[in-house]
Amino acid sequence: MSKDRKLKRKLLDKYKLIILNENTFEERLALKLTRLNVFVMGCLAAIFLMGTVFAIIAYTPLREYIPGYSSTALKNKATDLSYKTDSLQRVIAMNERYFQSIKNVLKGDISPDNFNKDSIINAAQLEANEINFAPSAEDSLLREKVDKEDKYNLFESATTVTNFVLFPPVNGQISAPYDVKKKHYAVDIVVSQDTPVKAAADGVVIFAEWTANTGHVIILEHSYGLISVYKHNNSLSKTQGDLVKSGEVIATAGDTGELSTGPHLHFELWNDGYPINPTNFIDFNE
Repeated sequence: MSKDRKLKRKLLDKYKLIILNENTFEERLALKLTRLNVFVMGCLAAIFLMGTVFAIIAYTPLREYIPGYSSTALKNKATDLSYKTDSLQRVIAMNERYFQSIKNVLKGDISPDNFNKDSIINAAQLEANEINFAPSAEDSLLREKVDKEDKYNLFESATTVTNFVLFPPVNGQISAPYDVKKKHYAVDIVVSQDTPVKAAADGVVIFAEWTANTGHVIILEHSYGLISVYKHNNSLSKTQGDLVKSGEVIATAGDTGELSTGPHLHFELWNDGYPINPTNFIDFNE
């Protein structure tokens, strides 16, 4: 018998698969099989199983879990999240620098060697006697009119970028002037107890709390990066987040804090993180 006939016979020989009841030996199922149809059925089952697995992976979200495979939408979402994360990190860094500058304002912890001499602080540090305020004959009438409207409009004469008026928070005698060498970045104005303290300009309250050294402190943020600080108050009439107008009462002067030596207002002006002399812009005399 040839090999081909033997192979054909092996493939086509019929076999009977019988399933019996073990206890009664009753025939439950009988199948007539050949090697060929078993092989064909096995191949079809394998093809069906592979097709089913491929369809599940290709057309369901399970494909996202395959390493190296991701959809365009998922890539775009990951890119957007990366951009948002980077933006949030920058915002956090800016807020940290901002809060650090507020801490420096409260502590007065800044070195004069770090001043930016090329910034607008040059104009802010000009002494009043170095500026010629004498009006010419042509504009004397205009200057008189402007002075009557508001005699504290010194920002324009100092030629800074902050083109708005500062209102004197209190009126009185200066007991301790602005002194960089002594790290006294403020002016102390002697006033009576509970004298109303007014906002130097329109702004928002960014700090209104009690500190051990400086008592009741309130800090306002204005336009153009300007910050005004009011320390040693007896009480505060505004809270953090409040909007205030120029000349609006925000506190009452007092003698609070360990560093206070009597009823007065400790007043500071800061521009973009640098202290400036308030007397260059505000007349505190009554």
